[in-house]
Amino acid sequence: MTDHLKSAPVAYQNEPFLNSPDGRILRMLAEYQEPLARFRHEQIQDTVVFFGSARFQGRQDATNALAAIEENHAAKPVAQLEKDLKRAQAAVDMARYYEDARRLAHMLTKWSIQIPARRRRFVVTTGGGPGIMEAANLGAHEAGGKTIGLNIQLPFEQSPNQYITPALNFQFHYFFMRKFWFAYLAKALVIFPGGFGTMDELFEILTLAQTDKLAKKILVVIYGSEYWNRILNFQAFADAGTISPEDLNQFKIVDTPEDAFEYLRDGLTKYHLGGAPKNVGEVLPEIAKTRP
Repeated sequence: MTDHLKSAPVAYQNEPFLNSPDGRILRMLAEYQEPLARFRHEQIQDTVVFFGSARFQGRQDATNALAAIEENHAAKPVAQLEKDLKRAQAAVDMARYYEDARRLAHMLTKWSIQIPARRRRFVVTTGGGPGIMEAANLGAHEAGGKTIGLNIQLPFEQSPNQYITPALNFQFHYFFMRKFWFAYLAKALVIFPGGFGTMDELFEILTLAQTDKLAKKILVVIYGSEYWNRILNFQAFADAGTISPEDLNQFKIVDTPEDAFEYLRDGLTKYHLGGAPKNVGEVLPEIAKTRP
Protein backbone atom coordinates (compact mmCIF):
# COMPACT_ATOMS: atom_id res chain seq x y z
CA MET A 1 0.00 0.00 0.00
CA THR A 2 1.44 3.36 -1.07
CA ASP A 3 1.48 6.19 1.43
CA HIS A 4 -0.16 9.36 0.21
CA LEU A 5 2.14 12.36 -0.09
CA LYS A 6 1.33 15.02 2.49
CA SER A 7 -0.12 18.23 1.06
CA ALA A 8 2.32 21.08 0.88
CA PRO A 9 1.31 24.35 2.58
CA VAL A 10 0.01 27.10 0.36
CA ALA A 11 2.70 29.71 -0.22
CA TYR A 12 1.21 32.39 2.05
CA GLN A 13 1.16 29.87 4.95
CA ASN A 14 4.67 28.56 4.32
CA GLU A 15 6.57 30.14 7.22
CA PRO A 16 10.07 29.02 6.17
CA PHE A 17 9.49 30.71 2.80
CA LEU A 18 7.93 33.85 4.30
CA ASN A 19 10.91 34.25 6.64
CA SER A 20 13.50 33.55 3.95
CA PRO A 21 15.36 36.05 1.71
CA ASP A 22 12.97 35.13 -1.11
CA GLY A 23 10.01 36.16 1.05
CA ARG A 24 11.47 39.56 1.88
CA ILE A 25 9.35 41.44 -0.67
CA LEU A 26 6.20 40.01 0.92
CA ARG A 27 7.35 41.10 4.37
CA MET A 28 7.97 44.59 3.04
CA LEU A 29 4.53 44.73 1.44
CA ALA A 30 2.97 43.51 4.69
CA GLU A 31 4.53 46.49 6.50
CA TYR A 32 2.79 48.74 3.99
CA GLN A 33 -0.58 47.02 3.65
CA GLU A 34 -1.26 46.04 7.27
CA PRO A 35 -0.76 49.57 8.67
CA LEU A 36 -2.77 50.98 5.76
CA ALA A 37 -5.69 48.70 6.64
CA ARG A 38 -5.56 49.77 10.28
CA PHE A 39 -5.27 53.48 9.47
CA ARG A 40 -8.27 53.12 7.19
CA HIS A 41 -10.29 51.29 9.82
CA GLU A 42 -9.45 53.88 12.48
CA GLN A 43 -10.23 56.70 10.01
CA ILE A 44 -6.83 58.36 10.32
CA GLN A 45 -6.41 60.99 7.64
CA ASP A 46 -3.18 62.64 8.72
CA THR A 47 -0.74 63.08 11.59
CA VAL A 48 1.56 65.39 13.50
CA VAL A 49 4.79 63.52 14.27
CA PHE A 50 6.89 64.11 17.39
CA PHE A 51 10.55 63.13 17.47
CA GLY A 52 13.06 63.47 20.30
CA SER A 53 15.24 61.61 22.74
CA ALA A 54 14.04 58.29 24.14
CA ARG A 55 16.18 58.97 27.23
CA PHE A 56 14.31 61.89 28.77
CA GLN A 57 12.11 61.40 31.80
CA GLY A 58 9.25 63.33 33.28
CA ARG A 59 10.17 65.91 35.91
CA GLN A 60 8.98 63.84 38.87
CA ASP A 61 10.79 60.67 37.78
CA ALA A 62 14.01 62.56 37.09
CA THR A 63 13.85 64.36 40.43
CA ASN A 64 13.21 61.10 42.29
CA ALA A 65 16.17 59.44 40.56
CA LEU A 66 18.47 62.30 41.58
CA ALA A 67 17.23 62.15 45.17
CA ALA A 68 17.83 58.39 45.32
CA ILE A 69 21.45 58.84 44.23
CA GLU A 70 21.99 61.58 46.82
CA GLU A 71 20.49 59.44 49.59
CA ASN A 72 22.68 56.42 48.76
CA HIS A 73 25.91 58.29 48.12
CA ALA A 74 27.88 56.50 50.83
CA ALA A 75 27.82 53.20 48.96
CA LYS A 76 29.70 54.50 45.90
CA PRO A 77 33.27 55.63 45.19
CA VAL A 78 33.57 59.41 44.89
CA ALA A 79 34.40 59.38 41.16
CA GLN A 80 31.42 57.18 40.34
CA LEU A 81 29.14 59.25 42.57
CA GLU A 82 30.14 62.47 40.82
CA LYS A 83 29.48 60.89 37.44
CA ASP A 84 26.07 59.57 38.53
CA LEU A 85 25.09 62.90 40.07
CA LYS A 86 26.08 64.79 36.94
CA ARG A 87 24.04 62.45 34.75
CA ALA A 88 21.04 62.60 37.08
CA GLN A 89 21.16 66.40 37.27
CA ALA A 90 21.27 66.57 33.47
CA ALA A 91 18.16 64.37 33.39
CA VAL A 92 16.39 66.80 35.73
CA ASP A 93 17.42 69.73 33.52
CA MET A 94 16.23 68.02 30.33
CA ALA A 95 12.95 66.87 31.89
CA ARG A 96 11.43 70.20 30.88
CA TYR A 97 11.38 68.96 27.30
CA TYR A 98 9.36 65.90 28.34
CA GLU A 99 6.84 68.16 30.06
CA ASP A 100 6.73 70.57 27.11
CA ALA A 101 6.16 67.74 24.60
CA ARG A 102 3.35 66.43 26.78
CA ARG A 103 1.72 69.88 26.96
CA LEU A 104 2.08 70.58 23.24
CA ALA A 105 0.61 67.19 22.28
CA HIS A 106 -2.29 67.85 24.66
CA MET A 107 -2.98 71.27 23.13
CA LEU A 108 -2.80 69.96 19.56
CA THR A 109 -5.09 67.04 20.31
CA LYS A 110 -7.67 69.18 22.13
CA TRP A 111 -7.77 71.43 19.08
CA SER A 112 -7.78 68.68 16.46
CA ILE A 113 -10.61 66.62 17.92
CA GLN A 114 -12.87 69.68 17.63
CA ILE A 115 -12.29 69.97 13.87
CA PRO A 116 -15.50 68.99 12.07
CA ALA A 117 -14.32 66.19 9.78
CA ARG A 118 -15.35 62.69 8.78
CA ARG A 119 -11.85 61.36 9.45
CA ARG A 120 -9.44 62.06 12.29
CA ARG A 121 -7.10 64.96 11.61
CA PHE A 122 -3.57 65.68 12.81
CA VAL A 123 -3.29 62.67 15.11
CA VAL A 124 -0.23 62.82 17.38
CA THR A 125 2.25 60.16 16.28
CA THR A 126 5.57 59.01 17.75
CA GLY A 127 8.09 56.20 17.51
CA GLY A 128 6.15 54.48 20.27
CA GLY A 129 8.90 54.22 22.86
CA PRO A 130 9.90 56.11 26.03
CA GLY A 131 11.15 59.68 26.51
CA ILE A 132 9.73 62.36 24.22
CA MET A 133 7.71 59.66 22.44
CA GLU A 134 5.98 58.68 25.66
CA ALA A 135 5.43 62.32 26.58
CA ALA A 136 3.65 63.13 23.31
CA ASN A 137 1.52 59.98 23.42
CA LEU A 138 0.65 60.77 27.04
CA GLY A 139 -0.38 64.34 26.26
CA ALA A 140 -2.62 63.23 23.40
CA HIS A 141 -4.10 60.45 25.53
CA GLU A 142 -4.87 62.87 28.36
CA ALA A 143 -6.63 65.16 25.88
CA GLY A 144 -8.97 62.33 24.93
CA GLY A 145 -7.67 61.72 21.41
CA LYS A 146 -6.29 58.74 19.59
CA THR A 147 -2.51 58.56 19.35
CA ILE A 148 -0.19 56.45 17.21
CA GLY A 149 3.04 54.59 18.03
CA LEU A 150 5.28 53.31 15.22
CA ASN A 151 7.69 51.08 17.08
CA ILE A 152 10.70 49.23 15.65
CA GLN A 153 12.41 45.95 16.50
CA LEU A 154 15.85 46.75 17.93
CA PRO A 155 18.74 44.68 19.34
CA PHE A 156 17.84 46.23 22.71
CA GLU A 157 14.18 45.89 23.53
CA GLN A 158 12.03 49.00 23.09
CA SER A 159 8.59 48.32 24.46
CA PRO A 160 5.63 50.42 23.37
CA ASN A 161 4.61 52.99 25.93
CA GLN A 162 1.24 52.52 27.61
CA TYR A 163 -0.38 55.67 26.19
CA ILE A 164 -0.61 54.54 22.56
CA THR A 165 -4.11 53.76 21.34
CA PRO A 166 -4.06 49.91 21.22
CA ALA A 167 -5.46 49.70 17.68
CA LEU A 168 -2.73 52.11 16.54
CA ASN A 169 0.21 50.35 18.16
CA PHE A 170 2.56 49.19 15.36
CA GLN A 171 5.75 47.16 15.30
CA PHE A 172 8.08 47.39 12.28
CA HIS A 173 11.08 45.36 11.22
CA TYR A 174 12.22 47.61 8.38
CA PHE A 175 13.38 51.12 9.24
CA PHE A 176 12.51 52.41 5.76
CA MET A 177 8.90 51.22 6.01
CA ARG A 178 8.58 52.86 9.42
CA LYS A 179 10.01 56.07 7.97
CA PHE A 180 7.55 55.85 5.10
CA TRP A 181 4.61 55.86 7.50
CA PHE A 182 6.08 58.71 9.51
CA ALA A 183 6.35 60.86 6.39
CA TYR A 184 3.37 59.73 4.28
CA LEU A 185 0.62 60.79 6.67
CA ALA A 186 2.44 63.70 8.30
CA LYS A 187 1.30 67.28 7.92
CA ALA A 188 3.74 68.50 10.58
CA LEU A 189 6.92 67.37 12.26
CA VAL A 190 7.94 68.48 15.77
CA ILE A 191 11.61 67.94 16.59
CA PHE A 192 12.50 67.96 20.27
CA PRO A 193 16.10 67.62 21.52
CA GLY A 194 17.46 64.21 20.63
CA GLY A 195 20.35 62.26 19.21
CA PHE A 196 21.31 60.57 15.94
CA GLY A 197 17.83 59.20 15.22
CA THR A 198 16.17 62.55 15.79
CA MET A 199 18.59 64.32 13.46
CA ASP A 200 18.14 61.58 10.88
CA GLU A 201 14.39 62.17 10.79
CA LEU A 202 14.78 65.96 10.72
CA PHE A 203 17.23 66.04 7.83
CA GLU A 204 15.33 63.43 5.84
CA ILE A 205 12.18 65.57 5.82
CA LEU A 206 14.15 68.76 5.13
CA THR A 207 15.88 67.03 2.22
CA LEU A 208 12.57 65.84 0.76
CA ALA A 209 11.18 69.37 1.03
CA GLN A 210 14.32 70.95 -0.42
CA THR A 211 14.28 68.60 -3.43
CA ASP A 212 10.53 69.06 -3.98
CA LYS A 213 9.73 65.39 -3.31
CA LEU A 214 6.78 66.14 -1.04
CA ALA A 215 3.33 66.39 -2.60
CA LYS A 216 2.13 68.39 0.40
CA LYS A 217 3.26 71.06 2.81
CA ILE A 218 4.86 69.62 5.94
CA LEU A 219 5.40 72.11 8.74
CA VAL A 220 8.64 71.57 10.65
CA VAL A 221 8.99 72.84 14.21
CA ILE A 222 12.37 72.58 15.94
CA TYR A 223 11.83 72.84 19.67
CA GLY A 224 14.44 74.20 22.06
CA SER A 225 16.81 76.83 20.69
CA GLU A 226 19.19 76.50 23.66
CA TYR A 227 19.82 72.86 22.79
CA TRP A 228 19.77 73.00 19.00
CA ASN A 229 21.94 76.11 18.71
CA ARG A 230 24.67 74.17 20.51
CA ILE A 231 24.22 71.12 18.28
CA LEU A 232 23.64 72.63 14.82
CA ASN A 233 24.56 75.90 13.17
CA PHE A 234 21.89 76.17 10.50
CA GLN A 235 23.04 79.61 9.37
CA ALA A 236 26.50 78.17 8.64
CA PHE A 237 24.98 76.01 5.89
CA ALA A 238 23.67 79.09 4.11
CA ASP A 239 26.83 81.11 4.76
CA ALA A 240 28.93 78.35 3.19
CA GLY A 241 26.63 78.11 0.19
CA THR A 242 25.69 74.48 0.85
CA ILE A 243 22.02 75.42 1.05
CA SER A 244 20.04 78.38 -0.23
CA PRO A 245 19.16 81.10 2.28
CA GLU A 246 15.50 80.33 1.49
CA ASP A 247 15.99 76.80 2.82
CA LEU A 248 16.15 78.25 6.32
CA ASN A 249 12.45 79.05 5.92
CA GLN A 250 11.59 75.34 5.85
CA PHE A 251 11.46 75.20 9.64
CA LYS A 252 10.71 77.33 12.67
CA ILE A 253 12.57 77.23 15.98
CA VAL A 254 10.39 77.75 19.07
CA ASP A 255 10.86 77.61 22.83
CA THR A 256 7.40 77.27 24.35
CA PRO A 257 4.48 74.89 23.80
CA GLU A 258 2.25 77.92 23.23
CA ASP A 259 4.41 79.30 20.41
CA ALA A 260 4.69 75.86 18.83
CA PHE A 261 0.94 75.32 19.02
CA GLU A 262 0.15 78.70 17.52
CA TYR A 263 2.50 78.12 14.60
CA LEU A 264 1.18 74.61 13.97
CA ARG A 265 -2.49 75.56 14.34
CA ASP A 266 -2.15 78.48 11.94
CA GLY A 267 -0.10 76.54 9.40
CA LEU A 268 -2.28 73.44 9.47
CA THR A 269 -5.37 75.61 9.06
CA LYS A 270 -3.84 77.53 6.17
CA TYR A 271 -2.45 74.58 4.22
CA HIS A 272 -4.72 71.68 5.16
CA LEU A 273 -8.09 72.96 6.34
CA GLY A 274 -9.25 74.91 3.34
CA GLY A 275 -6.76 77.75 3.46
CA ALA A 276 -4.95 76.47 0.38
CA PRO A 277 -5.97 74.30 -2.61
CA LYS A 278 -5.74 70.58 -1.98
CA ASN A 279 -3.57 68.35 -4.11
CA VAL A 280 -3.22 64.64 -4.68
CA GLY A 281 -0.90 64.24 -1.71
CA GLU A 282 -3.26 65.81 0.80
CA VAL A 283 -4.99 62.58 1.79
CA LEU A 284 -4.52 58.88 1.34
CA PRO A 285 -6.67 58.05 -1.70
CA GLU A 286 -7.54 54.65 -0.26
CA ILE A 287 -8.70 56.16 3.02
CA ALA A 288 -10.59 58.94 1.28
CA LYS A 289 -12.60 56.46 -0.74
CA THR A 290 -13.35 53.93 2.00
CA ARG A 291 -15.45 54.05 5.09
CA PRO A 292 -15.51 51.14 7.57
